[in-house]
Amino acid sequence: MNSYPTIEDAIGNTPLVALQRIGAQQSAARGNVILGKLEGNNPAGSVKDRPAVSMIRRAEERGEIKPGDTLIEATSGNTGIALAMAAAIKGYRMVLIMPEDLSIERAQTMKAYGAELILTPKSGGMEYARDLADTMVSQGKGVVLDQFANADNPRSHYEGTGPELWEQTGGRITHFVSAMGTTGTITGVSRFLKEKNPNVKIVGAQPTEGSRIPGIRKWPDEYLPKIYDASLVDELVYVTQNDAEDMARRLAREEGIFGGISAAGACVVAQQISEREENATIVFVVCDRGDRYLSTGVFPA
Repeated sequence: MNSYPTIEDAIGNTPLVALQRIGAQQSAARGNVILGKLEGNNPAGSVKDRPAVSMIRRAEERGEIKPGDTLIEATSGNTGIALAMAAAIKGYRMVLIMPEDLSIERAQTMKAYGAELILTPKSGGMEYARDLADTMVSQGKGVVLDQFANADNPRSHYEGTGPELWEQTGGRITHFVSAMGTTGTITGVSRFLKEKNPNVKIVGAQPTEGSRIPGIRKWPDEYLPKIYDASLVDELVYVTQNDAEDMARRLAREEGIFGGISAAGACVVAQQISEREENATIVFVVCDRGDRYLSTGVFPA
């Protein structure tokens, strides 16, 4: 009998593509190349597919959860969608808590995978959602995998995303740019790349004051993800909401890359790096797909 791959086997090994128009001429003149890692090609449409499956698989291996259990998670969207998919694959009840102002496409996708949603007030942001998840666990209503403190989140990028980037660039990567939300991607990739070459620069994209960019957060100190290791990030660059949204439209129109707003924010930072560096191989994470944001009005109707 033939052994065929499952949907779980389709996670990872995503393409790495060069920008051909946006900043390409200026980059080439300086000997630079800007590359986007297309994480929207994962089955549930984002980079979060990697840690979602990793967190459930490792928790099962440790005997902390078993199929049929209830999992609870606070999410701004992509992790929730990925966990909903992973729960469907592995047979768990999934309860997701998210602020009410996040895009309707995300909520609908989570429900399509069979997850149950609890919407929290916009005014409370992700902090309120995280507190509610902790309260529900203390009431015995389920188990929280906790993407913000779970070492299996960055581990998935240390074992997957990082090695892929090293191989895909032939070890030539000089700069890695990632939006910072849970910080799992930037932490795990940085740890791997710096073991290979300590001179690789790791740059985090964060929102300017007042900007609301889905997937990019500047956390208050008391909510800073426990998995975050500041020593692994060489530079923080702040991005405005307007710049990120404008770049999202440009990426779609000029490159054919239909990515989300945080992905575009990382691209803005990659462009800035290219303007100051020479002979650089700059990679940014296209962490999800743009169709997840159509109802937000970022893309013209």
